[in-house]
Amino acid sequence: MLESTVAVNPPIAKKTVKTLEKHNDVRIDNYFWMNNREDQDVIDHLNSENDYTKTVLKHTEAFQKDLFEEMKGRIKEDDSSVPYKLNGYWYITKFEKGKDYPIYSRKKETLEASEEIIFDCNEMAKGHSYFKLGGISISPDNTMASFTVDTVSRRQYTLQIKSLKTGEIFSDKIENTTGSSTWANDNNTLFYTKKDEVTLRSNKIYKHKLNTEEANDVLVFNETDDTFNSFVYKTKSKKYIVIGSSSTLTSEYRILNADTPDGVFKVFQERERELEYSIAHYKDSFYVITNKDNATNFKLQKTSENNTLKENWKDVLPHRKEVLLEDIEIFKDYLVVNERENGLNKIRIISWDGQEDYYLSFNNETYTASLGNNPDFNSNALRYGYNSLTTPSSVIDYNFKTKTKTIQKEQDVLGGKFNKDNYESKRIWATARDGVKVPLSIVYKKGIELNGKNPVLQYSYGSYGSTIDPYFSTIRLSLLDRGFIYAIAHIRGGEYLGREWYENGKLLSKMNTFTDFIDCSKFLIKENYTSPEHLYAMGGSAGGLLVGAVINLNPELYNGVIAAVPFVDVVTTMLDDTIPLTTGEYDEWGNPNDKKYYDYMKSYSPYDNIAYKNYPNLLVTTGLHDSQVQYFEPAKWVAKLREYKIDTNKLLFHIDMEAGHGGASGRFESLKEVALEYAFLLDLEGIIS
Repeated sequence: MLESTVAVNPPIAKKTVKTLEKHNDVRIDNYFWMNNREDQDVIDHLNSENDYTKTVLKHTEAFQKDLFEEMKGRIKEDDSSVPYKLNGYWYITKFEKGKDYPIYSRKKETLEASEEIIFDCNEMAKGHSYFKLGGISISPDNTMASFTVDTVSRRQYTLQIKSLKTGEIFSDKIENTTGSSTWANDNNTLFYTKKDEVTLRSNKIYKHKLNTEEANDVLVFNETDDTFNSFVYKTKSKKYIVIGSSSTLTSEYRILNADTPDGVFKVFQERERELEYSIAHYKDSFYVITNKDNATNFKLQKTSENNTLKENWKDVLPHRKEVLLEDIEIFKDYLVVNERENGLNKIRIISWDGQEDYYLSFNNETYTASLGNNPDFNSNALRYGYNSLTTPSSVIDYNFKTKTKTIQKEQDVLGGKFNKDNYESKRIWATARDGVKVPLSIVYKKGIELNGKNPVLQYSYGSYGSTIDPYFSTIRLSLLDRGFIYAIAHIRGGEYLGREWYENGKLLSKMNTFTDFIDCSKFLIKENYTSPEHLYAMGGSAGGLLVGAVINLNPELYNGVIAAVPFVDVVTTMLDDTIPLTTGEYDEWGNPNDKKYYDYMKSYSPYDNIAYKNYPNLLVTTGLHDSQVQYFEPAKWVAKLREYKIDTNKLLFHIDMEAGHGGASGRFESLKEVALEYAFLLDLEGIIS
């Protein structure tokens, strides 16, 4: 391993005592002062952290550039999406060589028609260090597009309207929206969601009339429960405008005929604690995915348009204990069901006439199959995506009538070196300390020996029921080709093995998430895939909480850890209801105003459990404008770790001073962040070429 030739001391943050008291428990936070991004001392400290990281990794700069060019070189720069048809137009997203941002266009009726550019984000992004085009919504008469833009990276979008006939941007301008909007069928009324200015909770649905001032917009729904978020959309049938309101455990919807936007929304089924449901419209009925009557893994029910209360819902697909019902897609002649059984994605095809009911076949255990973009209700084909740990992504159209699959696009892996037969993937099962079997999906270059010397990067998320499915990555090849094994641990807190898998990794069972990850690590070591000298862990956001908790519990298992935008100051954040997302998270983590939840989350909160001990080599990343996990959480965590850790291992902190939770906005700029992370890992292995 090459070391930095420049001797430099790490930044030591000043300490200002802040006493935090709750339930007669006192916590001292010496770094609470970092919570103000307007404070120049904070900015100076963050800049010093960036300078330190750059200095320590200076000897890898050439390698980082090589990694960047290598990863960029696998990506087809002049690329385009598979066109999809909606309301008489084919819509296409494309990238041009040397450009960072997408271009959105369309063609009328046929793909041979002349191209009409709707938005060129490369032009729109000029003058901005960050740029993100949010949701585009085309008016029913195809003459206008509402669109949203974020130039700060706090997910607060400005809504505007563009004429697709003249190219004119109308004077209508609405700030602080969620990034999506929905047209009524009159081509004159637009529904959108605004956020609370402080907490960024999406809580108000407004109705806007074309060419009028925002001040005249009508508030049609205000979500007053601060544990809920609201949103608005139109059904695929185009008949209804739907307002949704949801928390972690509870749902509620309101519906309005899209032909009468000035009418009154009707409650579909009023909220009941722990009753979850979602709705889709077809003919004279609504189809409801719900956990009603203890349907833990959800079931599909049906009710008429005029009798939407839950007592009228009738089973279409009953609850199955072993099968998680994830989603449905409705077509004129077919119902498509997205299911998960034993962790594996399944796509089920059912004809409305009852004559057909079957599954598409996938012969793999480390694949991902997902429903694609299917906006055309009358289509005879289902579009879905498929990839695996060793197989690049494909967009496939499945014809219901002929039962044939047409691969519309296969992901190109440029550079001339990739051959999927050179890689191997499999699913293995670790036994957790309570006897539960935990699956891991792993991929590596063929020919490795299980001698305990292989570097392994173990990745996971483990919260919100969000499942990290096995997926292909051209970027990851830069690790695999240098001898790394990549392992995705499907730990509790996700939904890989069904809803109960999630329920057993949240609230007062959250510790299972962390111990599952640790037990997967111990399994990989025991089975000689790796050893503590060569094992690395990575997680981002709530996955950053995961690795933060893990290194407090068992730091000796890992040589290095990457914590990306990590949620690490759990107790303080969950007690501050002015911080974005806090109140809506109570059903995930618990409400610390209740002592039992306070005590439990304090027992695992990474910031609160730092101790005088050895920690692995650490790279921590964040964005100054992050609205999901505020920058000051990792900033405080790093400062406290510097104070407590008794080892000489690296502790590096990289802050993107221009970006937020998702990092850089440019297609290739984001690769520079990955190159930094990979250089950190590979340098620890003594591999910097």
